[in-house]
Amino acid sequence: MSSLSVRLFPEPLRTLAFGAIGAGYMGVGTAFANPCRLIFIQNLTDALLMFSMDGMIDHFPLPSNGFLLLDISANRNNPQGALYISEGTRIYVKDTGVAPTMGAVYVTVFYGIN
Repeated sequence: MSSLSVRLFPEPLRTLAFGAIGAGYMGVGTAFANPCRLIFIQNLTDALLMFSMDGMIDHFPLPSNGFLLLDISANRNNPQGALYISEGTRIYVKDTGVAPTMGAVYVTVFYGIN
């Protein structure tokens, strides 16, 4: 009998310090090395920030000390037909008119392996 379980593994933490966040989009760490099943984005700065998944289009804002947690493949126990954020995606961030003066942005990504 084969196991339909999928093991969850983290990629290395991605971060961008407040001083690198400005009016134009900056990448937070590197692109994803694997298809992403779970992503946790934290804005631990003192400013409202805008995030993008392509570095050009505004996708979602996060308030100071806010976060976005997406369990993309919730309740799935096999990789066939599962929803993922694709390998090679990178998260970008910019300020919304007021630059942060402290803190950092963090992106935590998990992927699944049979």
